[in-house]
Amino acid sequence: MATIQNPHISTFPQHPNSKFKTHFTTPIISQNHHKPKNNDNNAFQEKKLASVDYDKGIHKVTVRIDGFRKYDLPKHQRLRVQSDRFQKDWGISEVVEKIMKLNHWDDIEGVLNCWAGRFARKNFPILIKEITQMGSIEHSIHVFNWMKNQKNYCARSDIYNMMIRLHARHNRVDQARGLFFEMQKWSFSTRPGAGTGKTTWGSRAGLSSCEAYALSAQLCQPNVETYNALISAHGRAGQWRWAKNIMEDMLRASIPPNRSTYNNLINACGSSGNWREALKVCKEMTENGVGPDLVTHNIVLSAYKNGSQYAKALSYFELMKGTKVRPDTTTLNIVINCLVKLGKYQEAVEIFNSMREKRAECIPDIVTFTTIMHMYSVSGQIKNCEAVFNTMLAEGLRPNIVSYNTLVGAYASHGMAQEASSIFDKMKNNGIRPDVVSYTSLLNAYGRSDQPERAMETFERMKKNNLKPNLVSYNVLIDAYGSNGLLDKAVQVLREMEHDGLQPNVVTISTLLAASGRCSKKVNIDSILTAAKMRGIELNTVAYNSALGSYLNVGEYEKALTLYKSMRKKKVMPDSVTYNVLISGCCRMSNCSEALEFLDEMIDLKIPFTKEVFSSAISAYTKQGQLAKAESMFSMMKMEGFQRDVIAYTTMLNAYSVGENWEKAFAVFQEMELNGVLPDAIACSALMRSFNRGCQPDKVLLVADFMRERNIPFTEAGLFELVSASSILRDWRMITEIITITEASLPYVSVGTLNQLLHSIGKSGKTETMIKFFYKVVTSGAEVNLATYSVLLKNLLAAGNWRKYIEVLEWMEDGGLQPSSNMYDDILFFAQRSGGTENAAVIKQRVESLRKKSGHETTNELLWR
Repeated sequence: MATIQNPHISTFPQHPNSKFKTHFTTPIISQNHHKPKNNDNNAFQEKKLASVDYDKGIHKVTVRIDGFRKYDLPKHQRLRVQSDRFQKDWGISEVVEKIMKLNHWDDIEGVLNCWAGRFARKNFPILIKEITQMGSIEHSIHVFNWMKNQKNYCARSDIYNMMIRLHARHNRVDQARGLFFEMQKWSFSTRPGAGTGKTTWGSRAGLSSCEAYALSAQLCQPNVETYNALISAHGRAGQWRWAKNIMEDMLRASIPPNRSTYNNLINACGSSGNWREALKVCKEMTENGVGPDLVTHNIVLSAYKNGSQYAKALSYFELMKGTKVRPDTTTLNIVINCLVKLGKYQEAVEIFNSMREKRAECIPDIVTFTTIMHMYSVSGQIKNCEAVFNTMLAEGLRPNIVSYNTLVGAYASHGMAQEASSIFDKMKNNGIRPDVVSYTSLLNAYGRSDQPERAMETFERMKKNNLKPNLVSYNVLIDAYGSNGLLDKAVQVLREMEHDGLQPNVVTISTLLAASGRCSKKVNIDSILTAAKMRGIELNTVAYNSALGSYLNVGEYEKALTLYKSMRKKKVMPDSVTYNVLISGCCRMSNCSEALEFLDEMIDLKIPFTKEVFSSAISAYTKQGQLAKAESMFSMMKMEGFQRDVIAYTTMLNAYSVGENWEKAFAVFQEMELNGVLPDAIACSALMRSFNRGCQPDKVLLVADFMRERNIPFTEAGLFELVSASSILRDWRMITEIITITEASLPYVSVGTLNQLLHSIGKSGKTETMIKFFYKVVTSGAEVNLATYSVLLKNLLAAGNWRKYIEVLEWMEDGGLQPSSNMYDDILFFAQRSGGTENAAVIKQRVESLRKKSGHETTNELLWR
């Protein structure tokens, strides 16, 4: 590896195809044995050391500090270390490297006791600074405790300040506060008469006892940096009241706060969500003559954001524009976040694009890109979310775990398990260890893609990787089982969660209630509500909505009504989802008058409508025969600024279908296309039904052609309407196409549609085709009933095929399905009127045989006797 050592880091070109590595060295320090003594500027000057590997394209720069070395020590100490071969003349950076290579439980003191530089007291602050910058709290505490036991140690406020800041970074508030009290104790105990043995360094330094006391007390007095560090520590822990008390102690100690003090206190209040207190401190700051800077403005904006005051944050940003303070990337990141929270996505994107265009002012960072990714994720624009992630990579930014989790979560929300798993693996390959959020998002992806077993595998893998699942993880796994109808396994996960010491919350209860409704298990709904009550879990609006929906799904209207009354009694405010569940549930149970009562109640409570509520209200009015009010509700939806979706249009199509007004139904369908709303299979089926009821079967075939052009699949209802229209028009070509369509999915076609199709085939005179199609239906395992055989028999009799008629009766007997009296009567009547003498006798004989076999006697047989 080519290594360069130079304070100014020189680089030397090398031919890219060279197979040899060149070594260049410029010594930093002369190796003269008669080295002159360093002064403070030379000893503690930072020296840069660079190493370059041209083959691998790696360039590494490190900063080294020597400190006072062996030749800088007083003569008697220098002679002492020279005679001891175990005393090493290391620089401060070398000592730090050796300590960091050890585990914190190893003999760190052994390394420090071999260091000749420990006899120079001025090395101690630099040593603590270097070791704390490494971020290891355990190593720093070991070094600090060793330092305090040295005879030449002098307690200094800068050393304590560095240790307090380190504890603050690790959220160790009690330890930071303990160091502050230790400082105060040091300061007090070094006064004359305090009786401490820590002043021996003063006499060795040539100071009198009083001078040593005074100097030690002065060096270890808490200063403004001490208080700033302590306020920051409490702010990180959310203890804003403690932070205010420390500020008051600071004022009582006659230490004037600076801008950093106020910023730390504002941040302490704001990070706890107490934005009003943060503004109060900001006002005091200005009144005391300390002007806010960019950091202050960013902290205030962050306080508004943490307090969910997004509109106020944007207003503050507008005021900030009028000052001389220019926003930076952090400022715009907060503004973008607030815009996303308020749903102002277009404005957020505009700021993001402006940041990318004006790179010299505010360069977008990882936080910016991740926020925009989150915006696209919550708005359902997965492709855009993916594009922003790829742009971030293209611009040389290395995604962090939050960025990866955002993309995995975006895929998970749409059940895109394969894509989520791919990003999850890419995260690991890039050296980022997935956390609980990563695994939980992947769990959600498998749950939403109907793969509950894969979700459980991911859950177990998370535990094997020493990550403890949290409440959200368990809730997602419960939902994965519950949404796939595996309620028993969902309950089993609940028990495991409680066994692991996690108590279910209202989200858990809501998930189980929704699962019970999907599984149509009435008893479980009651059991879950009882379990929630026993555990002291108060239901919120979402939980009540889940329970109401579950009761209505299983047809328990009375229980749903009782629960709703309980909800109102407990003063849990219903929302638009509550009323949509009630209105749509009542409509499904044909309680349309009750549905409209809930609608009136919603209007009285001034609860804003949603698209779903409008659609449910249109359906309720339609079923009540109030088409004019349904039309009015449809128009009001547009006036309220709602973009009509396919559900709203389909609901109105059904309304016109019930009202047998095919012209208006067709107009609504055309409007849907003009507004860029793609009709789905349900909307097309509704239009077909409207055309059939309006005696326009030819237009039904046009809708079928439209569906084929747009690759819209035919649903059960659409096939039924298409068969009806083809039957009326006697369009054998279309009926043949329908047979081809249905053959691929016969087991899933309803018996009503199959009967209608059989009738259409038979009506066209193709009885042989009808029988062949019936064979395929029976072979596929599709459901057939008495009406199916009735269709066959009527068409066979109309075609005069009495032999096949009797054969079908025999099929019914063999299949355990008892023919009706009318079926026997019809064939006997046919034999008497149209069968001829010879055929009549044969028919009578075979029918009588069947009658005896089944113990059934027809009316015509009695007449014949």
